[in-house]
Amino acid sequence: MSMKIKKRTTLIRYWTTRYLITLTTGLLILSAVSFWWMEKTALEYRLNLLKYLAEETADRAIKGNGQIVVGPVLSKAIEEREKMINLNKTPIIYIVEPDGEIISTIPQIYIESSSSKLPAAIMDHEETVQKVKFEKANEVYIVKSPIIDHDEIKGWVIIAQEEASLNEINTDHGMLAVMMCGLLILGWAVIYVLSRKISIPIQHVANAAAQIREGNYDIQLKEEETREEEIYELVESFKEMTNRLIQMEKLRAELLAGVTHDLKTPVTSISGLIQAVKDDVVTGKESKEFLDISLKETHRLQRMIEDLLDYNSLSAGSFTMLMVNTDVNEFLREMVYRWKMTQEEQDFDLRVQVPDQSVIGYVDSFRLQQIIINLLNNAKQALVENGEIEVSLYEKENEIRIDVKDNGRGIPLHEINYVFEPFYRGEKKKLKVRGLGLGLPFSKMLSKAQKGDITLKESNECGTTFTIHLRKAET
Repeated sequence: MSMKIKKRTTLIRYWTTRYLITLTTGLLILSAVSFWWMEKTALEYRLNLLKYLAEETADRAIKGNGQIVVGPVLSKAIEEREKMINLNKTPIIYIVEPDGEIISTIPQIYIESSSSKLPAAIMDHEETVQKVKFEKANEVYIVKSPIIDHDEIKGWVIIAQEEASLNEINTDHGMLAVMMCGLLILGWAVIYVLSRKISIPIQHVANAAAQIREGNYDIQLKEEETREEEIYELVESFKEMTNRLIQMEKLRAELLAGVTHDLKTPVTSISGLIQAVKDDVVTGKESKEFLDISLKETHRLQRMIEDLLDYNSLSAGSFTMLMVNTDVNEFLREMVYRWKMTQEEQDFDLRVQVPDQSVIGYVDSFRLQQIIINLLNNAKQALVENGEIEVSLYEKENEIRIDVKDNGRGIPLHEINYVFEPFYRGEKKKLKVRGLGLGLPFSKMLSKAQKGDITLKESNECGTTFTIHLRKAET
């Protein structure tokens, strides 16, 4: 059954598309709210203008003698004021008696005798602005103003205008639409440019990663002038990682050559020694000495192969850890004493410091012994004259710690970062001790398998200290 591969998209397309959708949605909502607000504001503004027109018409319609006069002069004045309102449809102005009887209309319209009087609902309404709905007609706003002479109402000026006409703001709608479209294009262009600026260095890193995946470590990342701290750190971190991979690849090749040499050397020695005995080049006591040397070389070769097999087994997870609660105080005293007794050279001082109270750890005692013996062997190999090794047991930060300290020559600064690398051996150690360089890496893996660790606490010209971190037993 074939697995469906999800189609990928580029960073620029992904973010510009989503930003465009988000921006378009936001602008549509903003436009809808703006249209509503503009219509509401325009309606209020035009109703106020109609109120002003009604009041001015009422003032012009009354003469000094108290009579209502409607003529060309009034019609012309009203026409000029209507232009200020800027409506697509001219409003109808009624001049009526106090009881609603229509005196005149502007513009002039035909009125049947049966409808020559405005409805009482309009005349009796207390508000000067009201909205009514007539049969077979749209909603209409009614604005009225009294015609007053000496505090006496002589009649009314009533203006009727359809709501749709008052809400028409085509010019403003067009300007708003142009502005929103401009913002949409500008916003999309900005996010496109910014996304492209961000995606270019990421694309370069992705291309470099693809080259490394193919085994090509010789890559060159361009120096990007990025102000974004995260992008800069990504590029710089990848460059550092690439440089470290190049160094590790070079180191791996050197280490492989070294391991091959270290395995080949005892085989060559054994072969030469046995061949000399076989060909009677040496005889008697000397031939026996050659065989003894061959046997020692065989044991050393065997140990190196065992180390390699143990390391590979632990790396593959085929090791079984037997974790039990152990009195680390007693275990450490006994194990260090036995190790000291097995050393051919005893010209060094070995001290063990443990607390008075028992420290119980949850460990595999056999694997812990391997770890400590390896650290003790390394410490002894680093010693010079008046050598001292100190093993200290203590508790700190909810864990058990064992320090193995020597006063030897220390680890060179440029080698400190590689001490736990498989097959790595320092230059001085290569000349002094033959091996595969698996001691510390194997010990670290054994520690981690017990939920602990090994760290290099310090190293200088006065000596080196390694620290074993172990789990405390649960009470």
